[in-house]
Amino acid sequence: MSEQKELARGLKNRHVQLLAIGGAIGTGLFLGSGRSIHLAGPSILLAYIITGIVCFFMMRALGELLLSNPDNHSFVDVVYEYMGPGMAFVTGWTYWFCWISLAMADVTAAGLYIQYWIPGVERWVPSLIILACLFLMNLMAVKVFGEMEFWFALIKVLAILGLIVGGGFLIFTNFETNAGVASISNLWSYGGWFPKGWEGFVLSFQMVVFAFTGIELVGLTAGETENPEKVIPQAINNIPLRIIIFYVGALAVIMSIYPWTTVSPDKSPFVQVFGAAGILAAASLVNFIVLTSAASACNSGIFSTSRMVYALAKEGNAPRIMFRLRSNKVPMNAVVFSALVIFLAVILQYVTPEGVFVLITSISTFCFIFIWVVIVLCHLRYRKSKAYREGAHRFPMPLYPLMNYVIIGFFGFVVITLAFNAETRVALFFTPAWFGLLWCFYKLRISA
Repeated sequence: MSEQKELARGLKNRHVQLLAIGGAIGTGLFLGSGRSIHLAGPSILLAYIITGIVCFFMMRALGELLLSNPDNHSFVDVVYEYMGPGMAFVTGWTYWFCWISLAMADVTAAGLYIQYWIPGVERWVPSLIILACLFLMNLMAVKVFGEMEFWFALIKVLAILGLIVGGGFLIFTNFETNAGVASISNLWSYGGWFPKGWEGFVLSFQMVVFAFTGIELVGLTAGETENPEKVIPQAINNIPLRIIIFYVGALAVIMSIYPWTTVSPDKSPFVQVFGAAGILAAASLVNFIVLTSAASACNSGIFSTSRMVYALAKEGNAPRIMFRLRSNKVPMNAVVFSALVIFLAVILQYVTPEGVFVLITSISTFCFIFIWVVIVLCHLRYRKSKAYREGAHRFPMPLYPLMNYVIIGFFGFVVITLAFNAETRVALFFTPAWFGLLWCFYKLRISA
């Protein structure tokens, strides 16, 4: 491949660290945590810990795969190498769909958040402005994207740390709120650790797994990262633990200040906590944080989907025009294509019922699980390959092969839980049709 066809390595260590954190901390925490608390109570903390551990080992498998071959610029290259061109085609376009659907939902939500401050503005106007700004940023050098996402993610991280520190002070001083006294005992004083029983605990995993979607985004940065042999292992080893701390710490503080029975499933519990601390502008503060989170997720969506289309075009699974790079080594055509698809959300948000976005999100969660399982299966094949026997083993996954099968079993369990919820059950019927359609397109492509 010529130099002009190589992506620029403009992402630094701090970019990759915050990029992966920001990719997995978003609406699942800021907006969805109220619903997950209402569903499972304090046992939600255990669900986050279990899912975090599973995701950590999945990321270790991904890290070993990425560093096993310096020519692998994303996990699609890995899938092509160990599972063939057909699975690479299906995996690549499925991952593209995952992030497109999330970006569409987030850019629409951004318009709603702006309406909080400017009620009279048409919803599509701020959505269009935000999408246009993110689109232009993604056309610049990758280091500009990394810098912007660094600050987006930093705001989210500081907000969570502020909640943990401030909430810890309220608990330590036994601050009295409108729901009672803040105390760590509130975690078990309202029905114990499993107040909704095992059923509520099991059903909570769908929302918890959704909260971790995006953690694999570091798998798309390998081709644009300075010194990936050093940065990728650091990111993978540190980020899952940090995410567990952020999620578990924040939710534990929330349920200690406000008993889980008083947390509204339809509102962000962050509003209640900051309000309890006496911050008059709490609602505006949280609204700004959630807006930043939505913009960050959409930003990551444009980046990840454009790189995925670029990788697909590299292998002939997308139009060749998507493989072209600008002078700054950004895949411009791929960025334009993904942004135009996301733009459909701006056009359709008035006529598209809210339930459709819930459906798309559920399907996206199912598809993310598919991506993660494919990564683990590729790792199993790599360990049995000649490349592993003759390789340097820079970043081996621990507890192989036991954890590979544990990961697959866990995600199989989560898929089964989707069948017990009416809102997510439809995804089990739609998703096979998506995979069947992709396979048909692949067969048509190779027979043409």
